[in-house]
Amino acid sequence: MKPLDLQLVPPERPMASIDRPMIIAGPCAAETEEQVMATAIALDAIPAVTVFRAGIWKPRTRPGAFEGVGTVGLKWLARVRRETRLLVAVEVANAQHVEEALAHGIDVQWIGARTTANPFSVQEIADALRGVPATVLVKNPISPDLSLWIGALERVNRAGIGSLLAVHRGFSMGETNGYRNSPHWQIPIQLRRLAPTLPVLCDPSHISGDRRLLPEVAQCAMDLDMAGLMIETHVTPEAAWSDASQQITPDALVALLAALVLRRPSSQDPQFADRLELLRRRIDRLDADLLQTLAERMAVVRKIGEIKAENSVTPLQLERWNAVVESRLLLGKQSDLGEDFVLAIFQAIHEEALRTQTGLEGQARSNRVDATPAIEVRVASNGTT
Repeated sequence: MKPLDLQLVPPERPMASIDRPMIIAGPCAAETEEQVMATAIALDAIPAVTVFRAGIWKPRTRPGAFEGVGTVGLKWLARVRRETRLLVAVEVANAQHVEEALAHGIDVQWIGARTTANPFSVQEIADALRGVPATVLVKNPISPDLSLWIGALERVNRAGIGSLLAVHRGFSMGETNGYRNSPHWQIPIQLRRLAPTLPVLCDPSHISGDRRLLPEVAQCAMDLDMAGLMIETHVTPEAAWSDASQQITPDALVALLAALVLRRPSSQDPQFADRLELLRRRIDRLDADLLQTLAERMAVVRKIGEIKAENSVTPLQLERWNAVVESRLLLGKQSDLGEDFVLAIFQAIHEEALRTQTGLEGQARSNRVDATPAIEVRVASNGTT
């Protein structure tokens, strides 16, 4: 995939700071004016927090759940903006939301995961923002589809929005390893590789789904040098009308931020650079050997595939695959390699082997058809054969 051609401008202060991560905080949903103001005033006292977030339109999987207070909540956010130093942010899902948010002076608009998954909705929002000096956050789609996330970012950027940020909030998967949404950190890492100037924040609240996991996820995001955090914060989270289990109090947010270990992406120490370079050269040599070994393995896979194709045997041999998995996991354990890591590697190798052998089987089938003797058909003058 080629690098992205995004026309970006850095987020303006006071939203972003050069020497510390951007912190966006606030309740999952604006419930009452009193709750919004109490939370905002508490967050205003935390210097690291620069943006107050609150949802007023809440998309739900099924009707009947709390779906937000609606437009009235914008008045409350406008009051937060007037009475505190904080910028305010709200989720938008269509052009009407955009227009109402702009009319109330909302500083930041974010596109949620469900909306990002729908290019029609994203384009509608982008068209509504065209020509407006807005700041927009784009959360990843629900599914782990990097192209869909990129497409949403590109649509908004092509509408003239240069102050653009991405937010990683995890992905809805069958297997989440205890999280509400699986992090799949390699996807935001790949996004940053393709768009190195695009700020990517992390939403540990939606990844964790449980306030007890927030410090772990937030620290991981910082270790991956993400640009900041969006953390759901509520004055009384246990009484929240939505997502109560993943919200924390302002005091808990202070403790979480104080406990974060912020590392630099590089060091000025010459010894550090020299030692790192030596180890990286070793990694490069090992990777070259690894790729050569994989190429040799795939050559054997092709030979096996040819033999299977010649004998009309299916590429997938489940009994053999089960034996491979068991033996490789055991070897990995003996080498102190994690089971999930080893399994992921061999699943990828097996998938490529099946793709190769399936292609060989298709080619062999085509050759067999081509080699079938033609049957001469004679047509009588009366049209019968």
